[in-house]
Amino acid sequence: MTLLEKFGQFIEASQAQVFSASTMHHARRALLDWHGALVAGSNSEAAKRLMKAYDEELGIGKCSIAGTTQKTFSRAAAFMNGTISHIAEFDDIFRDGAYHPACPTISAAFALAEARDDSVEHLLAAMIVGYEVSTRISKVIQPSHYEYFHTTGTAGVFGSAAACSYLLGLNANQACDALATAGTFASGLQQAFRSDSMTKPMHPGHAAEVGLNAALVAQAGMTGTSDLLEGDAGFGAALCKNPRWDELFENLGSTWNIEQMTFKNHGCCGHNFPAIDAVAHLLNQYPISPENITQIRVGAYKATNEVCKYVHPKTPFEAKFSLTYTVSARIILGRVRERAFLPESLVNPDIYALEDKVELSVDQECASKFPLHRSAKVAIEMSDGSVYSHHQHTRHGDPDEPLTDQELLDKFIELTESRISLASAQGLSDAILSQGQGSVRDLSRFWSRAAL
Repeated sequence: MTLLEKFGQFIEASQAQVFSASTMHHARRALLDWHGALVAGSNSEAAKRLMKAYDEELGIGKCSIAGTTQKTFSRAAAFMNGTISHIAEFDDIFRDGAYHPACPTISAAFALAEARDDSVEHLLAAMIVGYEVSTRISKVIQPSHYEYFHTTGTAGVFGSAAACSYLLGLNANQACDALATAGTFASGLQQAFRSDSMTKPMHPGHAAEVGLNAALVAQAGMTGTSDLLEGDAGFGAALCKNPRWDELFENLGSTWNIEQMTFKNHGCCGHNFPAIDAVAHLLNQYPISPENITQIRVGAYKATNEVCKYVHPKTPFEAKFSLTYTVSARIILGRVRERAFLPESLVNPDIYALEDKVELSVDQECASKFPLHRSAKVAIEMSDGSVYSHHQHTRHGDPDEPLTDQELLDKFIELTESRISLASAQGLSDAILSQGQGSVRDLSRFWSRAAL
């Protein structure tokens, strides 16, 4: 039996699974967080340009798109919401796979569920299954996969395909076909976010559309290549070195990776987080005045140095991928949320001056623990000779230091109230977090009824 055939059996069997209240609550947290990221990106310039590109497909169909009152068909909604929800860089992370599962998985499943007028409960179950399949694949192809590929665009196709296969009630063979078809369209190169472009958020958008389409064509009888993962010219051979396929099914069905999500506490690239959190710890513990700082030494892992390389960023994109900027913004502004990426913050002279005092290097201990641990060592030197140091072993928001429900809700309200009103934000969060049996369409009405 091939790997995808085993996953096909898992998807079929999961349709009879009764998920625990705890697992469903974790899925509700993921759905709430996705909505926050979606609404946050909905009035961005990139979202507006995307709307323009899809103009001919708006005004028809049953599926909502964040930022407009117009509807569209499910495939277009999956692509557009998958893209929009990644723009603001607030979406969740599966740490062990260097992967953002919400944007491709939930965007596809939500579009299909809305088109079918499905229940929120059914959507949550589909999310659990989609997260499980794709996170497992993302984990065993690291760390080599992340050297060149954006995991959210590659492994993301399996999350969307699995979730949509679940919603459609596909049998094991059909679900295998859906995963196989999706896998051959996996794409997303790291180079796309090593420069200031609008390509990166389209990776999960593409993955969402690919997975949804793969499930629909599998339902119609289109077949796929079942050994696509492990085949000699397959996904593993092409996109990573020595994939650990023997680990792929460990504890499958007895543990659920949706319970192991990282929810972002900062609005930037997650590789910045350990250093930001270390600085926050030091600010809380010691009398540190920005004007008395002489140097900030940051030791991190390789990806931080390669991806978060911008100094004195000129655009919000560059700022989100700048270790020097985000660390300095945390010290000067107190938070690294949306305010940190406003035009006036990018030219803040205090942040600019502090950036010149930040020194970033690769720390071998931190590097050796990536990707299972995202850590950083920070030392802040003061003008009186004092040195304050902290080794941040994980990120606040990681599963071993999770955001509380209240912290997650506070973040959601902060991202949404200015765009859909506080009343709508509270109504949406109540609908998601409640144990009711509402429809997916009931959720979309909160954020699609006004052009943002």
